[in-house]
Amino acid sequence: MKKNKAAAERKNLPLVAIIGRPNVGKSTLFNRLIGERKSIVEDIPGVTRDRIYADAEWDGREFSLVDTGGFDPEDEELYPSLIKNQITIALDEAEVIIFVLDGKEGVMPHDSDVVGLLRRSGKPVIYAVNKIDHAKHEQAALEFHSLGIEDYIEISALQGRRINELLDRIVELLPEGEEPGEEEEDDGTIKIAVLGKPNVGKSTLVNKIIGKERSITSPIPGTT
Repeated sequence: MKKNKAAAERKNLPLVAIIGRPNVGKSTLFNRLIGERKSIVEDIPGVTRDRIYADAEWDGREFSLVDTGGFDPEDEELYPSLIKNQITIALDEAEVIIFVLDGKEGVMPHDSDVVGLLRRSGKPVIYAVNKIDHAKHEQAALEFHSLGIEDYIEISALQGRRINELLDRIVELLPEGEEPGEEEEDDGTIKIAVLGKPNVGKSTLVNKIIGKERSITSPIPGTT
């Protein structure tokens, strides 16, 4: 059974952040790893705007995943700058980072900038070259060595190819924690849903209540 982020914080689960450019398959990978369709998956770049959290378990280790918006350092329009802020926050929170690259598109401009950012973070990074649906496509991933990446894993989030191997790598990089135990009893936390029409200020209200930017806010209707 999946737990919410509040439950994860009570259990002090390590956090794994999934980052990458828009439309490289982050949300498909997120859904594949948690075993349910929680992130919206479309072929439209930038569908996922806010950070989405869920818990996963592999080989007896529990951890939390966060799906971020697409990171595009080349585009300085409103959305990318806000999404970049979301990713910066995710990098601060995460113990392990999965940088998803597009095996069909190949190396894109400024990918090296993102690799540099990840190296400076000092966090363990898994480079996942996605959309490698068959072994015969693995040759296309070789160009990512030009980014100075010595080790990466070719996966297909859509087909589930090599996902078990990716999970093995995640677990290997997780910090040592307490042995899994029974979940703590409900601490009586009240859950509140904020509803309303687009652009009435729901995300701004949520950010004010929790005291941090969990949701993206902008004057454009439908941002969240």
